[in-house]
Amino acid sequence: MTNNEFYAARLHDYHRQTKRVGKDTPVTPALLPYLAPVVLLLCAALGAWRSGRRPAGQALAAEAAGMIGIATAFGSVALLILSGPSTANPLPGLSIRLDVISAVMLCLVSFIGWVVLRYAATYVDGEARQGAFMGWMCATLAAVMLLVTAGHLVQLVLAWIATSLSLHQLLLFYPDRPQARRAAHKKLVTSGLSNLVIIAAALVLWRGFGSGDIATILDAARSGIAPTAAAWAAGLIALAAVLKSAQFPTHGWLTEVMETPTPVSALLHAGVINAGGFLMIRFADVMLTAPGVLAVLVMLGGFTAIFGGMVMLTQSAVKTSLAWSTVAQMGFMVLQCGLALFPLALLHIVAHSLYKAHAFLASGGAVDAVALIQRPGPIAVPSGAKVGQAFLAAMAIYVLMTLGFGFSTGLDHKSPQAIALGAILIFGVAYLIAQGLAGAAPRALTLATVIYALAASLGYFALQAAAEALTTGTLPVTPAPGPLEWTLIVLAVLSFGLVAVAQALFPLWAHHPAAAGLRVHLTNGLYANAVFDRLLGGWSKSRDV
Repeated sequence: MTNNEFYAARLHDYHRQTKRVGKDTPVTPALLPYLAPVVLLLCAALGAWRSGRRPAGQALAAEAAGMIGIATAFGSVALLILSGPSTANPLPGLSIRLDVISAVMLCLVSFIGWVVLRYAATYVDGEARQGAFMGWMCATLAAVMLLVTAGHLVQLVLAWIATSLSLHQLLLFYPDRPQARRAAHKKLVTSGLSNLVIIAAALVLWRGFGSGDIATILDAARSGIAPTAAAWAAGLIALAAVLKSAQFPTHGWLTEVMETPTPVSALLHAGVINAGGFLMIRFADVMLTAPGVLAVLVMLGGFTAIFGGMVMLTQSAVKTSLAWSTVAQMGFMVLQCGLALFPLALLHIVAHSLYKAHAFLASGGAVDAVALIQRPGPIAVPSGAKVGQAFLAAMAIYVLMTLGFGFSTGLDHKSPQAIALGAILIFGVAYLIAQGLAGAAPRALTLATVIYALAASLGYFALQAAAEALTTGTLPVTPAPGPLEWTLIVLAVLSFGLVAVAQALFPLWAHHPAAAGLRVHLTNGLYANAVFDRLLGGWSKSRDV
C-alpha cells in the first residue's frame, strides 16, 4: 500500500466514524452571525443606489448597521458560551463556524467597524461620492465578517476575494490622485496573487482531506490524519497570508495609502490587513504539519518587523509613520505564527487593531498637539551605562513577572518560544526605562517610566495567560522546538535585542556621518518599494488603474 493509499484509507475511516460537525446544531440560533453581514450588505446596496453627496438616511443606516454588528457579535458570544462550538450549514458551500477564534474576531471587527462608520459619516460629509464610500465601507466589513466566521472553504475563499475587491474601491475614492492610483494598483496585484494562492490552498485541502468543512479538516489534522498534501497546503496558506498582510517585499502599497480617507486606514485594522494572521491561526493544526514553512515565516516575519520598525523612526509624516508601524506589527504577527504561538498571535491582532485604528482616527489631533509643544529644556538622552542599567532592570522585571505568574524555575509548562517572545517584548520596556534613567530626565519622569514599565509587563503577562486559557482546546499546543527552531529562536532574540540597544543609543550616534547615510536609506525603505514599482511598470500602469 502506498502512502497516499494509506492516508486515503485513514481519512475514509475517520469520516465514517466521526459525526459531521454542526449536523445536529439548531439552525436558527447558529445562523446568528449571518445577521450583521446581511444588514451591512443591504446598507452597501443603499450606497450603490444613492452614491452621491449626503444621501438621505444613509449615515444613520450605516451607523445602525454597525450597532447591529456589535449586537450580533455579543449574541454570538452568548451562543458560544451556552452551546459550545458549532457549525451551521444553510446551503452547500456556505457555513458559519462559531468558536473562540471566530467570536473574538467578530467582536473585534464589529466594534472597530461601528466606530469607523460613525467617524466616516462626518469625515466624508459633503463629498461628491459620499454614498458610494459609505456603501463600500459596509461591503468591506460584511466581507470580513463572513471571512472570520467561515466554516467552509468555499465561503472562506469568496469572502477573502470580496474583501480585496471592496477595499480596492475604497483605495480609489480619489481616482484623480496619482498616488492613490499607484497604491491601488500595487494592492490589486498583490491581492490578485493572494486570491489565486488561497484558491489553490483550498483545492489542495479539499482534495487532501476529502472535505471542505474547516472543522473536519482541523480535527483530522489534529488527530494525526494528515496527507502529504497538508504540507503543500500549509505553504500555500502561508504565502496567501504573507501577500495579504503586507510582508516584505510586497509592503509598498500599505505605506502609500495616505491619499485615501483616514477611515480607510483605520478600517484596514478591522480584519483586513491582519487577515493573513487570522488565516494561519484558523488553520493552525494544518500549519503544524509543515515545520519548514513555519521556519520561513519566522525569518520573513522577523525581518519585516525589524525593517518596518527602523523605517518608521525616519518618517516625518504621522500617517506614513503609522503605516510603517503596521508593516512592522504585521511582521511580528507572522513571526508569532511561525513560532507556533497562535494564541499570542490572536492576542496581538486584537491589541494592535484597537490601538492602531484609534491612532489613525486620532492622527489629525496628534499633529495639532505636537505643533503646540514647546520643549522646556534639554532633551533627556541616556548614556551607554544608563541603557545597560535599563536592560538589566527590564530583564529583572521579566524574571519577576514570570515567577509571579507561576512560570517558576522549571518553566515546564511554558514553551521556549513563548519565553523568547516575552524577552523580545521586554526589550521595548527596556527602551522605555532608559528614557527615565537619562541624566537630564526629571525625577517624576523616572518614576513614571518605572510605573509604566511594570504596568505594561503585568498587562502583557496577564493577557498572555488569558489568551492561552481562552483558546485551550481550540488552538494546538506549541510543539517542542527542534534544532532549526532553537537556532531561529536564538537568532530572533539576538536580532531584536541588538536593534533595541541601537535604538536606545541612537541619540549618541545620530550625528555620526554613517548615521546620516543610513537615515537616508531607511527613509526610502531601503528602496525595496522602488524595485517593486519597476517590476510593475511604475507610474505608467498606475495612471490607468
